[in-house]
Amino acid sequence: MTSIKTKPRESKHQAVVIGASAGGLKAIVDVIAQLPSEFPLPILVVMHISEDASGNVLLNALTKNTVLNCAHAISGQTLKAGHVYLAPSGHHLLVGDDAKILITKGAHENRNRPAIDPLFRSAAVTFGNSLIAILLTGFLNDGTSGMDAVRKCGGICIVQDPADADYPQMPQNAINNVKIDYVLPLKEMGAQIEQLISKKISARKTIPKDVILEANIAKRVLSDLPAVNTLGEQVPFNCPGCGGVLWKIDKGVPPRYRCHTGHAYTAEALLAVQTEKIEETMWVALRMFEERKNLLLTLAETRRGTPEKIVRERAAQSQIHIDRIRQIIKANDKGTSEDSPA
Repeated sequence: MTSIKTKPRESKHQAVVIGASAGGLKAIVDVIAQLPSEFPLPILVVMHISEDASGNVLLNALTKNTVLNCAHAISGQTLKAGHVYLAPSGHHLLVGDDAKILITKGAHENRNRPAIDPLFRSAAVTFGNSLIAILLTGFLNDGTSGMDAVRKCGGICIVQDPADADYPQMPQNAINNVKIDYVLPLKEMGAQIEQLISKKISARKTIPKDVILEANIAKRVLSDLPAVNTLGEQVPFNCPGCGGVLWKIDKGVPPRYRCHTGHAYTAEALLAVQTEKIEETMWVALRMFEERKNLLLTLAETRRGTPEKIVRERAAQSQIHIDRIRQIIKANDKGTSEDSPA
């Protein structure tokens, strides 16, 4: 769709951030398509995509169906009204202290990069109560911690009505854990955003230190033990991403875990990735036991008498372990939301 060149009107708000996961392509396009060409704010968007994807599917859909200027974000860009900035695959999209775009290869959060929480958190620190944050359809609970940061910094929190979402879990988790200003179906979001940007905003709140600290970790400004120690206490779990110690974050919602290199997980995400690691380990163990059995049988062919009998017994014992591991794998524990204690 061709962009109409008109002068953006003024607004007291400074930016809009949008996060989505499964089902997000259609949801993001539906929301942004409702906004006029003179929309007075920049819009920053994170949608979970695989790291080897180009991200062009979302970009092409937005370009065809909206009148705003849409592009993949580039580090160092100055935010412009009426422009939509998309997180590139394999990178976090953040807002720097200078209100310019920051693209980083920081650690995964909630198993994702780009992830929603780092964008929301960094934008909350920079824009405070002049930020509008929107969380759409998706699995698990990326975005909930980011929404909590937006709330603490005085921004506006909008969540897609779970009944309207293709995948309601992500918006529902935010509703369960954070005081949300508006819970809306997609078709009502454009009008609500337009109404919000025409209103005055209250005095800026003091930005909480823990929100600033976590935003800085994602920006790679801080990545050390003293920094993470201020956020919580060590727990007897290892980070699935790097093997380091995890800290349980005792500030904000939902319960989260973070290592000093920057990986971060909600309890649900941590449980899901642990399940994946267990399955991966089981396949490795299965391969090794099968190789051991085959080697033992090969040795048995070259032996006679008692040594041959012992070797074949050891091969049979390996087969018992192989059968047990196969049974565990066949249990088909996929690490879905049913694994979560929440």
